[in-house]
Amino acid sequence: MTYLFNGEILHRDSLGSQQPIVPGEVNWMTAGRGIAHSERTDQVLRTHSNRLFGIQSWVALPKDAEETAPGFVHHPAASLPLVEDGGVRLRLIAGAGWGLAAPVAISSPLFYADAVLVPGAAFPLPNEHEEHAAYVLDGEVEVAGDRFEPGRMLVFRAGDRLALRAGPWGGRVLLLGGAVMDGPRHLFWNFVSSSRERIEQAKADWKAGRFGKVPGDEAEFIPLPEERVSARTEVQRLGEGSPTT
Repeated sequence: MTYLFNGEILHRDSLGSQQPIVPGEVNWMTAGRGIAHSERTDQVLRTHSNRLFGIQSWVALPKDAEETAPGFVHHPAASLPLVEDGGVRLRLIAGAGWGLAAPVAISSPLFYADAVLVPGAAFPLPNEHEEHAAYVLDGEVEVAGDRFEPGRMLVFRAGDRLALRAGPWGGRVLLLGGAVMDGPRHLFWNFVSSSRERIEQAKADWKAGRFGKVPGDEAEFIPLPEERVSARTEVQRLGEGSPTT
């Protein structure tokens, strides 16, 4: 799930999708049994400097949906619920919460929201979900007397009835959570699965070129990284011409 705060990127994938995304919109790609995709700055924007800032989130499919057909859907900002009340501006990116529901099709109960708070404003977490968390993007937020700065992920205990309060300069947070996952997931590079054997198969398929090509972006092929690849190199390789399953 791609959600931007600044800039613009062009999404392409092996289904033939080609979709630019700008701040406030949602690109929701379902990897399922496998998809290849790229995300790049459009050529027409490369004539000048561009600031790019966004968050990509991976949402685990339930075990019985892991091998579903891949898919891609774009949702413009105007289609997402947006409310302003008590010094809080909230856009519901996906799922349901606070009496709102986003049009993004999901496979398990969840909520995901972008909230901007003026200084001193307070906002509760939704009560209808088992798990709750908040990622501080900007400013400062306070929870139960503790203050947190940007870059912190706050994970709350089940059943906590808490509210976030913005600091003296305001704050911006991503609020997220949902149902407890139906078991652990394994991760290697861009491959995620409840089965280690399935990840090994995906690695072999990528090496053998059995993933689909990305129309309009077929030239670059990123080799499967070795197990010992450094974290820095790994980050550099993610995002362009990369597979996801």
